[in-house]
Amino acid sequence: MSQFESEVLNRIKAVSTNDSLRQSANVFTQTSIAAQYSYNFSWQGRPIIQYPQDMVAMQELILEIKPDLIIETGIAHGGSLIFSASMLALLDMCDAIESGKSINPKVSNRKVLGIDIDIRAHNRAAIEAHPMASRIQMIQGSSIASDIIAQVHAVAAKYKRVFVCLDSNHTHDHVLAELNAYAPLTSVGSYCVVFDTVVEDLPKEIFPDRPWGPGNNPKTAVWEYLKTHPEFHIDKSIQDKLLITVAPDGYLKRIT
Repeated sequence: MSQFESEVLNRIKAVSTNDSLRQSANVFTQTSIAAQYSYNFSWQGRPIIQYPQDMVAMQELILEIKPDLIIETGIAHGGSLIFSASMLALLDMCDAIESGKSINPKVSNRKVLGIDIDIRAHNRAAIEAHPMASRIQMIQGSSIASDIIAQVHAVAAKYKRVFVCLDSNHTHDHVLAELNAYAPLTSVGSYCVVFDTVVEDLPKEIFPDRPWGPGNNPKTAVWEYLKTHPEFHIDKSIQDKLLITVAPDGYLKRIT
């Protein structure tokens, strides 16, 4: 496997200079976003509104880092919460196999914490009825409100390995406020993933009814945040591997 893994790393490294491949990926990304491609997928019965490539990257990171807590801003239909919870369930199953002990999901320490300003009643009901529900906690309110931030920090204080995902309001100011609030909760060696940084690379007309667009989006917030936070760096190997992603420059690894 060491030779295979070395070959994989070399292929990923070569992507950064493969202009033809990158251009093809950019064309697909732009045209597929205009066609709302990400709305076509679900996870265990709930719409996830993500690109499959990013879903693969997320499962790789979760299984590598083995977080105790995954914090997610933005809930929508709950597919991402269910996805993260199922990955944590898999971690518990692996632990059980290694230890020879059974794991009761209702008492598992691993949890997903979701925050959204408006959790629709039908979405909440579907999430709470899902088999993964015991692993999920939801908080309704603005992710950048001081009382909500305090609640999230209180929950995070109980965990050692924390993974953070930001995917709510995509304006520069909102995402920067989320980064200031939640990125510090990221454990060393773990990630704070900022979704929809791709907005910066798309034509303004794709978002005619949205307050965000080129110059005002999650990527500009990431760039601003990193100016004063050297404890994080952009893991470009992930976007090079994926080629098609809504989070270019958005996979932030905490290194110190």
